[in-house]
Parts: sequence; structure tokens; C-alpha cells
Amino acid sequence: MATENSPLLKGTLDVLVLKTLSWGAMHGAEITAWLEARSSGHLDVEESALYHALHRMEERALIAAEWGLTDNNRRARYYKLTAAGRAHLRAEGARFIRYAEAVTSVLGATSRATS
Repeated sequence: MATENSPLLKGTLDVLVLKTLSWGAMHGAEITAWLEARSSGHLDVEESALYHALHRMEERALIAAEWGLTDNNRRARYYKLTAAGRAHLRAEGARFIRYAEAVTSVLGATSRATS
């Protein structure tokens, strides 16, 4: 049985990228690889959406970027979390987890019972 990759729901990419960068500075391809590996290949991260999110978060000072060299000596922009980015990740991560738990509760319901 083949599994289908899921596109990211609107509003989730930023918090997922911030979580990824909480492990350390990474360039775009590393961010995509980490997200895809961590989701066992179930998340489909579009390159254009990723770079749009990175630029948006850099403008909001949630991340900072600097040029560096990859392991194979190619120039790439490396992104890292700022203090504001860490605070945003804590707040938005907690909000997203509450939302996901609520949706899971509804979808896992086995009876019509109401309180």
C-alpha cells in the first residue's frame, strides 16, 4: 500500500521551520530534509513555500541568516533562530499542539455522547 505525501496545511510551515531550526542553523535543503525525515516522508515541503516562509520570518526577526558553505563547498544561506523566534515557537507550538489534540479527539470519537 503506497502512502501519499501530505501538503502542509496553511499556517503550519512557519512553526515547523522554527522547530527545525531549534536544533541548529541549517540551509534550505537541510530544513526540507529534516522535515521530511522527521515526518517519515509524509510531509511535502514545496521549495517555493519554504523560501517564502524563510524570507517572511527573517523580515519579522524570528530568524537570522548568513552566508556559509555547505558540506560540498557550495554557498548557501544558513538560517538560525533568534530570541524572538524561540518565544514565537513556544507560543505557537503550544497553540498548535492544543489544536491538533482537539482535532484528534473529534476524529477519534467512538460515540455520539455529549457532555
